[in-house]
Amino acid sequence: MDAPDDVTLPAELMTTVHAQWVTLMDLAVWGDLKSEQLGLLGKLRKRILDLGERLKSLDSDRAWIPKRRERIKNLLGSCLSARDALLQAERAAQNVSGGRDAEKLSEVFVALHKFITSDLQRHENTWAETLQALNKGALQEEDGP
Repeated sequence: MDAPDDVTLPAELMTTVHAQWVTLMDLAVWGDLKSEQLGLLGKLRKRILDLGERLKSLDSDRAWIPKRRERIKNLLGSCLSARDALLQAERAAQNVSGGRDAEKLSEVFVALHKFITSDLQRHENTWAETLQALNKGALQEEDGP
């Protein structure tokens, strides 16, 4: 993170995550996936769509939020939502029992899981430290973005 008030993820990281999500959605809609559970693939598609919306919220412009503290809290909330959406999608994907693309689906989920648990987690920790410093008064809150 370049500055303590930086509340965005690197563009190249979000481009990679976007590409992984597109691959995931493509596999869920067009891929050869099989499940013995009736309605699972439709549920999986909905979970992946929700995951995409949550991942997109990580990249949202928060300039409209006047206080840094609130921008950070908003972004940390988006991180939590993305983490939860990934968990829900992974749970649905566990019941995919076969098909030519089942392994590829699993690989993409692993890559997104790595993003959430390592790349995103590092940024979350930095934002949480900045939020703590703001709460303790060690950093000065600005009035605008």
